[in-house]
Amino acid sequence: MSEKEYAPTAHITEITLLQPAIQAWKYYLRDQGRSKYTVKAFIADMYILESFLAPDKAIGAITTKDLENFTNWMENERDAPCSPKSLARRITSMKSFFRWLNQNAVILVNPAEKLVQRSVTSPLPTVLSDTEIQLALETAEQFRSADTQDARPFTLLALILETGIKKGECLGLNLNHLDLDSPNEPFIFIRYTNPRYRYKERKIPVSEKWVDAFREYKIQYQLTNEIFPWSPRRLEYILEDIGEAAGLDKHISFDMCRWTSSLQDLLNGVEGDKIRQKLGISKIQWREVHLKLRRLAQGQGIDLDASKPDPES
Repeated sequence: MSEKEYAPTAHITEITLLQPAIQAWKYYLRDQGRSKYTVKAFIADMYILESFLAPDKAIGAITTKDLENFTNWMENERDAPCSPKSLARRITSMKSFFRWLNQNAVILVNPAEKLVQRSVTSPLPTVLSDTEIQLALETAEQFRSADTQDARPFTLLALILETGIKKGECLGLNLNHLDLDSPNEPFIFIRYTNPRYRYKERKIPVSEKWVDAFREYKIQYQLTNEIFPWSPRRLEYILEDIGEAAGLDKHISFDMCRWTSSLQDLLNGVEGDKIRQKLGISKIQWREVHLKLRRLAQGQGIDLDASKPDPES
């Protein structure tokens, strides 16, 4: 169903106030399969705009100047100015909302069209060095061989370092997403129930060492369906416990392991597009990720260009 056919705009006109229009947009976003976190953030952004404008301001009366005044207030005049990242997202929210209204012919002019988007340069992620990777894995291995044998820390840490999967993908893994007896190599299958994210589905190989640890872990915890049947926070604590036991200053996290995995692939000469596919990201997203990985490599004193073979040789 196209945006113009979407029902919630049927009762909205240019004289509708902002609040009911925001509610209609929320239903639209949900219907389009946007994640609950995205919907929550977008709607919260629009309610900040609604609180800034006059209470009787109709959506058809909102101008580009109103939106520019709002962004200036957010950036410079609000009691708690928002960060550059938050401001960029709120501009994105406004552009998406008013584009939706305009494309559905609720408003004839899109006031957010000429609103200048703010670019945000996020800081480089923290990664584990080769020494820290080895120390963390050896520490996790010690949990596995202790008197109270526990293969869970090693299974979790090694999986993320090998595959670079996100926390949500890790939590979504079920036993039927594993093929550990593949004639070629064992792999995990990242799947999505929402059709919107089917392009992220992929097979990622895992090592025989991980398979051995997993089989121990499966018996120890009597798994029946979910591979990690715990809360996101519990899994985060497990990673943090490994880091503390290893004596690392860094707090090991899913994000840190994902970036570390990608950097290791890049340093090992894996083709960029294969890394991108392994991460399950688009070519547009890969541009920024690749740039950050190269900067991380440079930070470790590694010149990726210099490491390439001379085509004349």
